[in-house]
Amino acid sequence: MGRKILIAPDKFKGTLSATEAAEAIEKGWLSTNPEDDITKLPISDGGEGFGTLMGQITGADRLSHIMENGTSCYWWLDNKSGTAIIESAEIIGITKTYPDGNRNPLSVDSAGLGSLLNIFRQPSRKIAERIIIGIGGSATNDGGFGMAKQLQWEFRNEQSKEIKSWPQLIHLKKITKPTPDRLPLNNLPSIVVAADVQNPLLGENGCTQVFGSQKGLLERDIPKSEAALTRLAEVWESQMGENAAILPGAGAAGGLGFGLHCFAGASIHSGFKIYAEATDLKSKLAENDIVITGEGALDRQTTMGKGVGELAKLAQVNNSKCIGLAGKLDNDKELTALFNQCRALTEITSREEAEHNATHWLEKLSAEIANEF
Repeated sequence: MGRKILIAPDKFKGTLSATEAAEAIEKGWLSTNPEDDITKLPISDGGEGFGTLMGQITGADRLSHIMENGTSCYWWLDNKSGTAIIESAEIIGITKTYPDGNRNPLSVDSAGLGSLLNIFRQPSRKIAERIIIGIGGSATNDGGFGMAKQLQWEFRNEQSKEIKSWPQLIHLKKITKPTPDRLPLNNLPSIVVAADVQNPLLGENGCTQVFGSQKGLLERDIPKSEAALTRLAEVWESQMGENAAILPGAGAAGGLGFGLHCFAGASIHSGFKIYAEATDLKSKLAENDIVITGEGALDRQTTMGKGVGELAKLAQVNNSKCIGLAGKLDNDKELTALFNQCRALTEITSREEAEHNATHWLEKLSAEIANEF
């Protein structure tokens, strides 16, 4: 009788979806250990793929909405309360924002998400009691500025002129709530943010300094970007009496966690925990001997609330062996504490070949590890 194996990877960003990664790992493993009993459960922590996977789990319908800058989608769960599921990456994600691949985060913001949120206050729209927003994978670093402007918040400088781009928040003097006759928040459902990381907004662990470069911010852009979000947080605290910048997850998605909390009244939660509850993940862990997970890169960000790292922690509690697979690996000592073994495709092929033919090399790596076990 074979062992029970839970294969539960996240996406391999830019190459494989979580579902594709799970299938490749399963194929490689069974080629070596065909007697093992495999359970596949692709995971998400609120980033790319969150909406699709949550839709599959809950039976939600995928709906499209035509907006000024194109078509956006969301998922509608017609349960007793009425729940809408939104994946920010489908609206303001890197591939959506930069179809040509040329990134310029100083020139883009989260307005597209605000436009979609506005439809839920329209009388013609199905009444939703709750909106769950997976915010990972955004191309933005605006602290939710663009989204807030779509919800009719105003941002003005010392000359009382309207601030129109988020880098100019360094000159922010006053934030003005929407007027009662234009207040979308009166009609917005309760919003739950599914954050893929638990970083604060500012500082060495904040969104700009940890994630800014992967969004396309250049080294020279980091100080002014940090200054813009710092000023946004300072003015919010001075006017509202809340230091929202320190909230866990405030720095998720370029500060979108902060923005949704402040300007849309959202509560911030771990995206992985939301997904784990929806899939009854703890019960599945209890039934398996080995857990195989993974994502495009295993590094220090993995330990900051990312789904793969959180799954490894749950596996430890369950006394299950946990194997982490990745396209590339930064062998941080914190990873060694989380996983029984970490392996990368770049151990057996070049980085270019791993990206070009990720399915093949993930199958091969999985087969090699299965042979060791």
